[in-house]
Amino acid sequence: MADLLSNLRKAELHVHLEGSIEPDTLRAIDPALTREEIASRFAHTDFAGFLKAYIWVTQRLQSPEHYAIATRDLIARLVRQNVIYAEITLSAGVVLWKKQDLGAIYDAVWNESRRAPFPVLWILDAVRQFDPEDGMRVAEFAVSRKDGGVVGFGIGGDEERGPAKRFAHVFRFARDGGLRLTCHAGETTGPRSIWDALEVGAERIGHGIAAIQDPALVAHLCEQGIPLEVCITSNVRTGVVASLADHPVRKLFDAGVPIVLNTDDPALFETTLDGEYKLARDQFCFTEEELALLAENSLRYAFRRPS
Repeated sequence: MADLLSNLRKAELHVHLEGSIEPDTLRAIDPALTREEIASRFAHTDFAGFLKAYIWVTQRLQSPEHYAIATRDLIARLVRQNVIYAEITLSAGVVLWKKQDLGAIYDAVWNESRRAPFPVLWILDAVRQFDPEDGMRVAEFAVSRKDGGVVGFGIGGDEERGPAKRFAHVFRFARDGGLRLTCHAGETTGPRSIWDALEVGAERIGHGIAAIQDPALVAHLCEQGIPLEVCITSNVRTGVVASLADHPVRKLFDAGVPIVLNTDDPALFETTLDGEYKLARDQFCFTEEELALLAENSLRYAFRRPS
């Protein structure tokens, strides 16, 4: 089984660049940071604490070169895990909030990702608790780079403060502009958030674990073949599930919902993609055949399926 896990050819479809930055990478970006300060800033026990840690990391990124370093190191870690395709999410809404040059930063990460030994594409993410017109700025930029590595548009952040319906026109613009659509939903709130995400056009759901509370929604996801980007460790570390044993990944899979395993913010949650597959095996009794299916799903539901 260990050989199977290490040899699975798979994709990473839900990983935030900023949340992937390991302490060593942060210290390369800012040598003045100590390991103790980083550990203290990374510590969190709930979703609000996680968002605070995430913001702190993004504030350390002060130049396009910093983003390029983060991209280089993330890709190197994915290579070691037999990843053969990745869609990395860039928090473009945060870049604009910091009043940085989104074009220069995107060029830096795109140029770095083109050096990868496998296809790497980008999803640009808007902040859902911000004004929808801020999201439109992200979508407009994303569409302008659809032939330069941007494959999708999404929204993340605080579900309660930023319902997906507020962004319906933004999603429509991104779709009409040739981008694929994803949306964080059903992570910190209930099934209604997932229904709303589907209503505005989301083709994949980031997290989506609250779907298990709504049999009609589970049936809909199965019938329409709509995948959930499940991030087990993330959900435990942010407290959106009470414990590992309470995570619904096994129930969702057994119900026939398409599942893709991902890391979300691997540095902040101290996980890896291989680690998520090991959790599925060790904690949720996924068989070799089921793990292979999860890996196949990660390629099947890519927005630009690798050949």
